Amino acid sequence: MNATSSLFSKKTLSLLLALIGFLLPFFLHIPGLSPAGHRLLSIFLLAVILWVTEPIPLFATSSVVILTLILFLSDMSTKLTWAWGAAEGFPTGAPPPYTVFMGSLANKVLILFLGGFFIAFGAAKFGVDKNLAALVIKPFGRRPTRVLLGMMLITALLSMWMSNTATTATMMAVVLPIIHRLDTSDKFRAALALGIPFAANIGGIGTPIGTPPNAIALGALAKINPQTGEALGQCSFFQWMIFAVPVSAVLLIIAWGLLALLFRSSKKEIVIDMEVKWEKSRQAILFYATAIFTIGLWVTGSLHGIDSYVTGLFPVAILLSTGVVTTKDFRSLEWDVLWLVAGGVALGEGVAATGFDKWLVGLVEWNSFGATMLGITICGCALLMSTFISNSAATNLLAPIAVAVATAAGGEIVTIVIFVALGASMAMALPISTPPNAIAYATGCVSTKQMATAGGLIAIIGLGIALAILHPLLKLAGVL
Repeated sequence: MNATSSLFSKKTLSLLLALIGFLLPFFLHIPGLSPAGHRLLSIFLLAVILWVTEPIPLFATSSVVILTLILFLSDMSTKLTWAWGAAEGFPTGAPPPYTVFMGSLANKVLILFLGGFFIAFGAAKFGVDKNLAALVIKPFGRRPTRVLLGMMLITALLSMWMSNTATTATMMAVVLPIIHRLDTSDKFRAALALGIPFAANIGGIGTPIGTPPNAIALGALAKINPQTGEALGQCSFFQWMIFAVPVSAVLLIIAWGLLALLFRSSKKEIVIDMEVKWEKSRQAILFYATAIFTIGLWVTGSLHGIDSYVTGLFPVAILLSTGVVTTKDFRSLEWDVLWLVAGGVALGEGVAATGFDKWLVGLVEWNSFGATMLGITICGCALLMSTFISNSAATNLLAPIAVAVATAAGGEIVTIVIFVALGASMAMALPISTPPNAIAYATGCVSTKQMATAGGLIAIIGLGIALAILHPLLKLAGVL
């Protein structure tokens, strides 16, 4: 009875705190923040409190976020008599259509997720996950920490060349059989569940195509300086790898050591059936071909030009139309994760539509900062923003600001812009921070607190690593 009352009180307190956070901006006047920005701050505080304290499921919070965005910040709000000032304070002069927020439920990221889910489901259905687990683990032995290292290393290498989300979806199918063989009380389950998304996020740093923030940073550097007529910065594909791969490698080892330390296994060995036996039924062969075809398209996207998000539709269409995934199978997919991601996408749309992001960044007098403090602040700001909104959106916002700030302060533009990309990629403290994190959370093997603790520590250490070794590595690469 006491335990029940305690849980109830905690849930009630969390809901009350979320309500206070939502209402507070309506009764405050924050200088420089528009009426629309005040309403976005209300929704932002509501979402953060509910996502962190979890009085209701995370995907339920996403539905609340999407609904409140439509009611308070879309053109729908102008039709509601109680939504005072609904059309005021938008940079474009008018609120966005409600379909912008509603459309987050069909965002391209969700389609990529869905394709990954189909591959993961088929892998489990036909035993591909067990076979891959046996093949992957064998070289690393059976000690839990070595198994974790092997999984993270392979994930990071794949993520350098293909989507972080696709990599996580594929590798999670490999790691789940291992997790399911451990006792539910074994903390190492969390280490394995977190190792995959963390390695995918870190591995994406290694190449310009590894993650969108890298490409956005290069795009910002490629812009012409009107005073000199030359690009703001030059960085080839190979030069990027010269400085980024070492950063990624060091951060990966630290992440591995931290997870092994925080979530020690109760077992000295992970005993797994190492026998590889491929199913040879017609449906299994169809799945094998579809999975290989899809992953091949993801890896070689730069050659054929098919977007990785569009590629995500191939396994959906093929496996459904051939009956490999049945109606019953379809209903059992992790739809709650898709809703969770949709909430983050919708919140990012609201931040951009209201100008809240520009107000937030404009709170700091960047020109008064020294070179080191400027790097820490820019990287930290990217890290913080990417924890709650899309890392691509955060980089899109901060990259041009970083160029302007570095130019005005006489700093190294290339270094500052790359700090933005690194900060965005190191944000992995919450399930909403990155799609790979959401996939890990969907396994049920890791809590938000565990993810926040490990992800937050890795981000702080990563910030220190970037400050310590990025500049000399940039010089070694010939970028500076």
